Amino acid sequence: MTVTEAIIKRNSIRAYLPKPIPQEVFTEIFTAASRSPSWANTQPWEVFVASGDALTRIKAGFKEATANKQVASPDLARPGEWSDDAKRRTATIGAAMQRDCGDAMSQFGELNSNMYNAPSVVYICVDKKHGHWSLYDIGAYSQSLILAALEKGLGTIQSAMSVLNCDVIRKELQIPDNLNIAIGIAIGYPDPDNKINNLHTERDDLANVVRFFN
Repeated sequence: MTVTEAIIKRNSIRAYLPKPIPQEVFTEIFTAASRSPSWANTQPWEVFVASGDALTRIKAGFKEATANKQVASPDLARPGEWSDDAKRRTATIGAAMQRDCGDAMSQFGELNSNMYNAPSVVYICVDKKHGHWSLYDIGAYSQSLILAALEKGLGTIQSAMSVLNCDVIRKELQIPDNLNIAIGIAIGYPDPDNKINNLHTERDDLANVVRFFN
């Protein structure tokens, strides 16, 4: 699989098999991802992996927070508003779901709120001192991790929902207060029989996003 093939093949996986990921596979993925670029070689990513009972307790904490109507506590604020172009692109998701997933669409809400029943969630954190630029580096690291996982036969999905209640995650995984929990990535072996994993969203025309000047 070439790099280009991996980029094109990758899609967000929302249903997983109840199969744990071997430690050696995790080691190979994180070793590859560590080669990601970063400003002045700062390598600002700090990674915490929740599996098994730890992930079960995090899910339970999220459910309790929802039941108690607790205000969400993400470390990084969610966008207050999207640009018109972003709204236009987002508006295409519904049609893509109908086309690719059919009746499996009904699972989206439940799976999203339950971290897609993935066997593990990778939480990527960054020191609060670093500012916004390190978030670019975190994004590069996330993409490297996702593509390395794909090569190992794993699926992933980056999820804002998975970091809505950072106080729960921080307590369970003993994440120090100097770190912001930037993003959670559900990871595991895709369920090949669930049509929800068929979703492939469209990409905008290059002419709308790339400008060439000579």
